Amino acid sequence: MIHALIPTSGNFYKANLHTHSTISDGVNTVEQIKELYMSRGYSVVAFTDHDVMLDHSDLNEDEKFLALTSYEVETNKDGCGLTWPEMPCYHLNFYAKNPHETYYPCANPRYACIGNARQHVQDYYQGDYWRRYSVEGQNEMIAEAQAHGFLVSYNHAAWSLQHYPDYVGLDNVTAVEVFNTGCYHSGYAMDGNEHVLDDFLYQGKRVYPVAGDDSHGPEDSCFGWVRFKAPSLTYDNIMAAYEKGDFYASWGPDITSLVLDGTVLKMDCENTVRVFLVTEGRRSDFREAPAGEELHSCAFDLSDWLRQARALGITDKAYFRLTLMDASGSKAVTRGYFADELEDVEV
Repeated sequence: MIHALIPTSGNFYKANLHTHSTISDGVNTVEQIKELYMSRGYSVVAFTDHDVMLDHSDLNEDEKFLALTSYEVETNKDGCGLTWPEMPCYHLNFYAKNPHETYYPCANPRYACIGNARQHVQDYYQGDYWRRYSVEGQNEMIAEAQAHGFLVSYNHAAWSLQHYPDYVGLDNVTAVEVFNTGCYHSGYAMDGNEHVLDDFLYQGKRVYPVAGDDSHGPEDSCFGWVRFKAPSLTYDNIMAAYEKGDFYASWGPDITSLVLDGTVLKMDCENTVRVFLVTEGRRSDFREAPAGEELHSCAFDLSDWLRQARALGITDKAYFRLTLMDASGSKAVTRGYFADELEDVEV
């Protein structure tokens, strides 16, 4: 039996899920951002301006470009006696499943204070919600967003001065950033690896990896992306792919096929010299191309991993995922696939 871990049908669509325009603190207009990203092969851009959610459907072009309705919310650790460079914060992106959404979770216009955000606040942004810097406070915000049809990503933990106790208790997060161009290029190296992702997965939390630019201008644009696999470039299809995990994150290599054939994991790829199999335990493995060459395919036998997960009764916690690396050290990361998703696989 063959399981398509990334759908075999449909098309890949390159997307940036973290973007700021002149509507908040970016230097480019949404029209300029569209032109820039389309010139680099992107089909999807989520406009995540700070605390301002606008419908940019007027930018859409069939099978060429899709704008996602979204915004970024931030919660600072106010009253802690620290100046801004030392002040921890939470940053979350909320992505609306409805492109014409007008409900604003956790609304309070006072927070629209970054860049030009305040002048773009809409009449329907009403409320007096008070954000709390705590795991409980963030879970409350995540729950409200999801109750109104939003997906949620947890952003740039290193830049936010967040550590394991700050994020390990977050519940029902859709995705976490494994690469953030703006933060990584600023020297926050931990915003360019999978450590936070594995902290969530190890608890059995089904979060997906995303790579995004957090772009504010051309200098931090078009470096990180996700590739959605969807039947066509429509809002419903892309959001369904996001919610199901039919994508991978990258800032280098490309995956063209990922299937489980029986218990053998098979992948086709491009721009890749090493592939690492990562699991929740000590059953990792890797494949490497000869010096000066690239890998275009590889395979891993997962029978021992799956057999042990079942024997130990941890199929809801046991997972595997792949990290690909190109010659420069840039990576691509798949989501975690859990053993309980493979109950019909014989070993």
